[in-house]
Amino acid sequence: MIDLNSITTRIKELALEHGPQALLAIVVLIGGLWLIGALGRAMARVMRKREVDPSLIPFLRGLTTALLKVMLVISVIQMVGVQTTSFIAVLGAAGLAIGMALSGTLQNFAGGVMILVLKPFKVGDFIEAEGHSGTVRSIQIFHTILTTPDNKTIVLPNAPVSTNAIVNYSTEARRRVDFSFGIGYGDDIDKARTVIEGLISADRRIHQDPAPLIVVGELADSSVNLTVRVWVDSGDYWGVHFDMTEQVKKRFDAEGISIPFPQMDVHTHTA
Repeated sequence: MIDLNSITTRIKELALEHGPQALLAIVVLIGGLWLIGALGRAMARVMRKREVDPSLIPFLRGLTTALLKVMLVISVIQMVGVQTTSFIAVLGAAGLAIGMALSGTLQNFAGGVMILVLKPFKVGDFIEAEGHSGTVRSIQIFHTILTTPDNKTIVLPNAPVSTNAIVNYSTEARRRVDFSFGIGYGDDIDKARTVIEGLISADRRIHQDPAPLIVVGELADSSVNLTVRVWVDSGDYWGVHFDMTEQVKKRFDAEGISIPFPQMDVHTHTA
């Protein structure tokens, strides 16, 4: 028969022997987690005040707090009487197995490090990567977060982002805007060029150096296509693109310059 008195006595002995250590370990664990969280927040504030690159702040904060939590757990385990030497050996073996299972996650971590070291982009840049375009909101340990122009959030794993092609639209101060305007074969090319030159000169967002380019780019099936290239500040790219397209249509209409479009003639025959 089970001797309940012996079991109860043994539980009391264990509680008296290890209870204070276990209670202290719990207090240290809770207090340590709170302290690590506060330290991470304070670390982020200090880095922001010292104008550290915003790309580095969440990465360094996450890495530092993760390492501190691992050290805290090892200390707490040691407090309850577990031999840390054997525990570290077991932890190392488990870490190897977990590392093999989470190889993709480790690749993302390595990719995050490469992004922060090589700096192909930074927080605030507008980029195109992995078939997605958006403004970089944050570079985290495992992922890069983008915000699209229509306010969607895109989470990209760092591994493919760091190894594949990236288009950074924010690196250069200027961008070239390319247009193609079609006119009819019966229209005057020089007149159309003069109209476009007047619109370019009137738009102060367009730089005159490099000089704007207006040439015949193609003799298409139903139109003569004028290729127009102008340089603007990167922030003015879409404004100039949309405004110039609208203004050219209006001025061509006012000047009697046709813009050909596909048409289909249907002939019916009666029996």
